[in-house]
Amino acid sequence: MAFRKLDDLGDVTGKVALVRVDFNLPMQDGAVTEDTRVRAVAPTILELADKGAKVLLLAHFGRPKGNRVPDQSLSMVIGAVEKVLGREVMFVPEIAGDIVAQAVGILQAGDIACLENTRFWPGEEKNDPELVKAIAANGDFYVNDAFSAAHRAHASTEGLAHVLPAYAGRSMQAELEALSRALDAPEKPVAAVVGGAKVSSKLDVLKHLVTKVDHLIIGGGMANTFLAARGVDVGKSLCEHDLTGTAEEIMDAADAAGCTVHLPYEVVVSKEFAANPPSLRTCNVHEVAADEMILDVGPSAVEALADALKTCKTLVWNGPMGAFETQPFDAATVALARIAAALTKEGSLVSVAGGGDTVAALHHAGVAEDFSYISTAGGAFLEWMEGRELPGVKALEA
Repeated sequence: MAFRKLDDLGDVTGKVALVRVDFNLPMQDGAVTEDTRVRAVAPTILELADKGAKVLLLAHFGRPKGNRVPDQSLSMVIGAVEKVLGREVMFVPEIAGDIVAQAVGILQAGDIACLENTRFWPGEEKNDPELVKAIAANGDFYVNDAFSAAHRAHASTEGLAHVLPAYAGRSMQAELEALSRALDAPEKPVAAVVGGAKVSSKLDVLKHLVTKVDHLIIGGGMANTFLAARGVDVGKSLCEHDLTGTAEEIMDAADAAGCTVHLPYEVVVSKEFAANPPSLRTCNVHEVAADEMILDVGPSAVEALADALKTCKTLVWNGPMGAFETQPFDAATVALARIAAALTKEGSLVSVAGGGDTVAALHHAGVAEDFSYISTAGGAFLEWMEGRELPGVKALEA
């Protein structure tokens, strides 16, 4: 897709930029514990400020459901934002009206302010045109740098793009360019790794991917449902037996589309789900006992998956291969991630990964920095993998 970027902006000196960011940060005892999302949007904020714009930041925090909830005020994150930016940030306890107008009057060119939690206003999630108009009244142009909220058609994520000149921020731009390289216009062959606990949570993803990729690698608990659909007795494993028919339909659709579905033929099993259990063993999928559960993919199967990846030019990854939070059931995820990272570093693979568990798994494997792109967006990344149109992205189209 073609979308407007910061490069398309003219002189912004003294102009007011309404910038949608994601400051929905993890907190403990009133302090921010992780600032990745702030660091992601810092380049956009600093670029606009350095070009002389007055930067007003818009963000949500938590789920206040249209009420003013004191411990979900964005005033709580200002210190963390200032630390990352290395600049002073004014806090404004409103998102529209005279108080915001007064703040704009006080700000000098290059100054930064953060407005209050947009979700304190019921009209935010309803995309109320009146609220959109009121917010826009204090801005000259709009920048969306929050891909993680782009699947929501809210006032601050979609509505403003229709009433002000709208542009993608640097983080949004990088995300859209990476995703386009991965599925919209990828270099083939394309592989997708889809893991996680349940098929039901990723049905639409799987149905869409079989029409887009050459190799679909299914791991995690959801692989058990596909194995059961193939007639494998998966013992006590996590399995959605009521969805085996759907799994068969997905595999039939993959066959029709020329997509190869990879299921584990060797697995790591145990009679209990615990770290390094005494009943741990590796076996063929047809040797799983009635009182055992599949908790990871076996090493021989991982080697076969590595061979498949070596034939590919593009990889999209969402979800772990096994119960990676508990050792040794992280082995397959770590091994495959390191192979994908090595292929990326040598220049033979474009690798894009996303989703909370996936990001955690890649950091755990020590290869997060080696992938071509890692999306921290959860819902928006999944909806993109489902082939859905994201309202916040659509609104930026040139």
